[in-house]
Amino acid sequence: MNEKIEASFSVLIMSVASSAIMAMGLAPNPQNGEVSKDKNMARFNIDLLVVLQQKTKGNLTGDEAKFLENLISDLQMKFVSM
Repeated sequence: MNEKIEASFSVLIMSVASSAIMAMGLAPNPQNGEVSKDKNMARFNIDLLVVLQQKTKGNLTGDEAKFLENLISDLQMKFVSM
C-alpha cells in the first residue's frame, strides 16, 4: 500500500540531505543499492541547504530553523571527514 507523503519543509530538506549522504558514500542509492562517492555532488547538496537556510531566514519556525542548522552542521562535519 502506498502512503501519501505530506509535502513539508522538513521533507524537502531531508530529501536534499539524503542526496548529500548518498553522495558521500554513507548510504546506498535506493534505486540500485550501490554505494558510491561523488564529492562535488555532496558539496552541491550541502550548499543547497545553506542557500535554503539563507533564503528562508526569518520565515521558519524555531524548530525548523534549529533542525536545518543542525542538519547542515552534521553534514558539513561528515563532508570534512570524507
